[in-house]
Amino acid sequence: MRRFHTLAALGAAMLAVPAHAACDSAPPPAKGGEGAPIVPGYEPGPETPPSPLVELAADSLWRARFAAAADELLPALLSGDAARWQPLLGGPWLNEADRAKVSALLADQCGPFIPLVQATRPPARRIFGWSVPSTYSPADRAEIAARPEAEALVCWSAQPPGEASWPQTAVEADNARGRTYACARIVYSVRESPPQWRAFIEAPA
Repeated sequence: MRRFHTLAALGAAMLAVPAHAACDSAPPPAKGGEGAPIVPGYEPGPETPPSPLVELAADSLWRARFAAAADELLPALLSGDAARWQPLLGGPWLNEADRAKVSALLADQCGPFIPLVQATRPPARRIFGWSVPSTYSPADRAEIAARPEAEALVCWSAQPPGEASWPQTAVEADNARGRTYACARIVYSVRESPPQWRAFIEAPA
């Protein structure tokens, strides 16, 4: 009988462990050659390292645009309401399989978006672009800067700003379990009036 009570107490203690404790897992290692941007003359090979991310400069003409898009996107995602976030992720062009993946990611109690839902303070945020290879000429750089389209990775963290960690490459912005931040890729175009943007959410396989 004493053994039964001991086992029962042990079982109760295990049930009392916070649910998030079962979610602790290390994020998958980064893979080379994935997540690199499409830029003129760039042809990734099997051994090509992923392009490093750099935070957009405060004086970047694109920064305010991406910040405004992120301000609209995050509340829609954290609401969990597909009617709010689906139009921002492609609307009718978002296929059912991708919609289901995003829904599952946002509802995953071990995923990186749940800490943002539960946070009691506004999340820390970083807006990243890709560093241009040093081999690019000034003309190549000017051509890229003058394009009417741009894309950026926006990441949020529920950790205090001074303690938050961030992805170093796009490969690490995969929203995998174990990440301490959640990310979205935003593609912005000023070809039309008003300007248009669309978000993409990477969901782990």
